[in-house]
Amino acid sequence: MASLKSHFYAFVLKRTRKKAFMSEEGLRQRLAKMRLVEDHSPPDKVKDRLDITQREVQGHVVYEARPKAGTAGRRLLYLHGGAYCFELTPFHWLLIAELAERLSAQVTVPIYPLAPEHQFDQIYGMAGEVYRQVFAEAPHAAIVGDSAGANMALVLTMMAAERGEPIASSLALLSPSVDSSLANPEVRDYAKRDPWLDIPGALAAMHMYAGALKLDDWRISPIYGNVAALPRTLIFSGTRDLLYPDTVLFVDKARAAGVDIELVRADGMFHVWPLLDIPEARPARDRMVAFLEQAPAQTAAKAA
Repeated sequence: MASLKSHFYAFVLKRTRKKAFMSEEGLRQRLAKMRLVEDHSPPDKVKDRLDITQREVQGHVVYEARPKAGTAGRRLLYLHGGAYCFELTPFHWLLIAELAERLSAQVTVPIYPLAPEHQFDQIYGMAGEVYRQVFAEAPHAAIVGDSAGANMALVLTMMAAERGEPIASSLALLSPSVDSSLANPEVRDYAKRDPWLDIPGALAAMHMYAGALKLDDWRISPIYGNVAALPRTLIFSGTRDLLYPDTVLFVDKARAAGVDIELVRADGMFHVWPLLDIPEARPARDRMVAFLEQAPAQTAAKAA
């Protein structure tokens, strides 16, 4: 049974974020508003917990976050969500801090360019370069991503496999977007119960970043890509998320292709719930940490 706090979050989301996804106009209005206040820098309480440095790749910021105590023996690449349109948030930073501390990990956090100001080629040009840098330094690195960031994790992995480059030891994905076309008829039913996302705004966001690519291109919708190329993968998805039915199809397809993949289904939970300050997030985060602990550690994590 969902907690009272999760019901409160759902109530607030339905009256704020949901409106932005009910139409393209609503999404653009939300974007214009957020561009005035977005700040990807780590909040003070995260700065107090971690050693954080920053550098630039192709003119965009990349953060390197490490625990203050001990040696970072693991390497993670964290790819944030936001429909490829919205910036990294304090909610993301709190999860990054927890992963860095609990896993004794160096976490690389690219602030990739966003749509509609940028499109697929620019976004993946920068993210792809960061990916190559991370895996040149740490061939056994794992990737964590949420929503659009989880989509990016899948696409970058498939791209690397196609080029014969190293791929992640593990993928841990929160509420991934796997079919940006949203063509599955089941999605419409799930959209009615989703307190956060809706189809018109989601499709508008996907078109904004896809550029010349069609939404059923595997680089936009990895369910149509080479799923057999994936490493061991853990996926979290809630039954009040319009992305849930496509996630189930994706997991079934990957499992049939021989991938070691697990779906953690959360009844009554909405989009990216493990990021939020609700009781249901704790067991999800514990499960993610346990999964990532099974990935190989580096002999030493290189400094940025």
